[in-house]
Amino acid sequence: METILFLAQTEANGSLGKAALEALSAAKALASDLAGSILIAGLVGGDVQVGADQISSCGAARFVAVAGPDFVPSRYSTDLVAAAALCTAASATIIVAPATSRWNRVLAGVSQRLDGRIDAHVTGTTVANGQPGITRWYYRQRMEAVVQRTRRPWFILLDPGCGEPWSGAVGTASVELVSAALTDAQRRTTVAGIQAPPADQQTIRPDAKLLFVAGAGWTKAQPDGKAHPEEAETLILGFLAATKASLGSSKSLVDLSGEGHAVLKFMTHLNQVGQTGSTPRHPKGLSTCCHGEEPHTVGWRFITERRAINLNPNCSWAQGKADVLYVADAFEVMRKINALLTARA
Repeated sequence: METILFLAQTEANGSLGKAALEALSAAKALASDLAGSILIAGLVGGDVQVGADQISSCGAARFVAVAGPDFVPSRYSTDLVAAAALCTAASATIIVAPATSRWNRVLAGVSQRLDGRIDAHVTGTTVANGQPGITRWYYRQRMEAVVQRTRRPWFILLDPGCGEPWSGAVGTASVELVSAALTDAQRRTTVAGIQAPPADQQTIRPDAKLLFVAGAGWTKAQPDGKAHPEEAETLILGFLAATKASLGSSKSLVDLSGEGHAVLKFMTHLNQVGQTGSTPRHPKGLSTCCHGEEPHTVGWRFITERRAINLNPNCSWAQGKADVLYVADAFEVMRKINALLTARA
């Protein structure tokens, strides 16, 4: 018998975000598949009632929470105390949490404090022969493994985008408040504010329906014999502004700045997709001016529909790595697309 704790923090408005609801789906499935197991929901935040009501019909046997002004900001010292208190109050043997920046930072410390074990970058939960397990990728995401542990408590950090978010009727949850005493030293770090770029300047959008990837061809010489990085920037940023797509990059493009070549000023290694970059999970992906070599396309394994624009009909995208390959000049295509989007707007 396992006691499974779904652990999440509430958003600024008190609700639970998409990543948290995905983790709830995984925790609920694990509890359903393990005979005799119970599900407990644990929340951390300023006012958790809205979040608890949001998932009141999820089937949790209890709703426990650590709440108050001290637990609004993402702060290691206070989050550590809150998470440990919830795990202890629930007598949890398995803890499933979303792999947000907040829990990624603190749960390893909670595991150490409670003498448990932790697995991060988990893509799913499984049950085989009555034993719980997790799935995750290894060796640059080329191998998928199923991992089981006997040590408890077992902390599981589920990567966002790996499952469907839980949805259900909103009701009224009875929340048990758990005491989490803090010292002045644990409150010493304060959050003065949050600095974030305007929405139109944000190029990484995990929840976008489309991933737009630019390759090094955008900065190479064009038919007139000259490179046009300024026009490339205008075309790409115009498309992102019109579609709210997320921006990705090949490694070759983000490495150009170290080689003395023309670069796209808004592109960084944070945009890199592939074996040494990210593995986004957007429903659709469009690659432009990129040859689609394996180190890059390995990061596309979770993209449902893949399309590419390339002048070379024999590029790697054409070797079964793209659902559709448009043999065309990306500059010409994007000029036309942006014109159509402008006209539609």
